Amino acid sequence: MIARSFSKALICAALAASAVVSGPAMAQSRGEKAPAQPFKIDKVVPQHEITYAVDTDPAHDPENVLVLDLSNGGRVLIRLMPQWAPHHVERIKTLTREGFYNGIIFHRVIDGFMAQTGDPTGTGQGGSKLPDLQAEFNDAPHMRGTVSMARTNEPNSANSQFFIVFYPRFALDHKYTNFGRVISGMDAVDTIVRGEPPSNPTKILQASILADNKPRPALPAAVPTGAITPDMLSKSRTN
Repeated sequence: MIARSFSKALICAALAASAVVSGPAMAQSRGEKAPAQPFKIDKVVPQHEITYAVDTDPAHDPENVLVLDLSNGGRVLIRLMPQWAPHHVERIKTLTREGFYNGIIFHRVIDGFMAQTGDPTGTGQGGSKLPDLQAEFNDAPHMRGTVSMARTNEPNSANSQFFIVFYPRFALDHKYTNFGRVISGMDAVDTIVRGEPPSNPTKILQASILADNKPRPALPAAVPTGAITPDMLSKSRTN
């Protein structure tokens, strides 16, 4: 399952049965949360009017473009699709504008599958304080660049964690809520550090909505390996 915490046994079973890795899951304590509740969306697009094509021009409707500035130096633009999953898109935008995702790591990154983030504890078992969401499964395929919500075995358990798909994983269709797609910066997604969890994880330095025009954050300073610093020179000796 794609959890808010993967089950390795399930992954192995899925690989053996269908050559498809089972989805990300997020196991978190359920007792502290209210039951999943729908919330009001001004306009819900009828199913027969939904298109699964994505506008790749970020200048169009910047209110529905999520920006992820990553610690690897990359900037990822994600087209949010309220037509597919209005409540999930609204949740992502709410948490983004609260600064919830700033500093959060990609805690589960499986090569050839997906990169998962959105857990402030970095363990795969955390989420926001907001109630879990009711599922909004749709017909949008899980293709390269798809952005979808992680959950537990319970369909109505998505909260804050999401994952970005490296390669098509159509076995996830209709099981996880697909709410957007990367429209720029997939090269930066490809270089997110792998691991469960990674030893040196890639972070979201800043998440923002493009319409808010937030400046790009500065990358953390780092001394290159093998660099000679003034302090090292002051302590050097000659024979």
